[in-house]
Amino acid sequence: MFGIDFSEILVIFGIALVVLGPEKLPRVAQQIGRWVGRARAMARQFRDQLEQETDTLRRATDFQQSKPTPPPKPTASSMMASPSASEPGGATGGTTPSAGGTPSAGTTAGDDTSAANPPPESHERR
Repeated sequence: MFGIDFSEILVIFGIALVVLGPEKLPRVAQQIGRWVGRARAMARQFRDQLEQETDTLRRATDFQQSKPTPPPKPTASSMMASPSASEPGGATGGTTPSAGGTPSAGTTAGDDTSAANPPPESHERR
């Protein structure tokens, strides 16, 4: 892992045996083993949490890129400020054509269909 060979581990173990003695060495080795185990568990937990967060962010960005953004919805204040042309007395004062002979800005070409398309006659006998 760190480039330590088995022979180097044996040398470290031999020096620890001489310094600590045969009575303390098993307890110290057990304590070091616990610390290493805790460190590995913390590193694994950190790595798992980091991977989970990156996956969440990746899914969120993929979702945003694949879905087109909808146009902003009008707010209640903007709807109150400018009445629509379909309401009586709206932005253009009704559905009358402007001076140029084209429908006004608040109307569409299909608004005044009563003259162009008369209602269908009924098939009843008179």
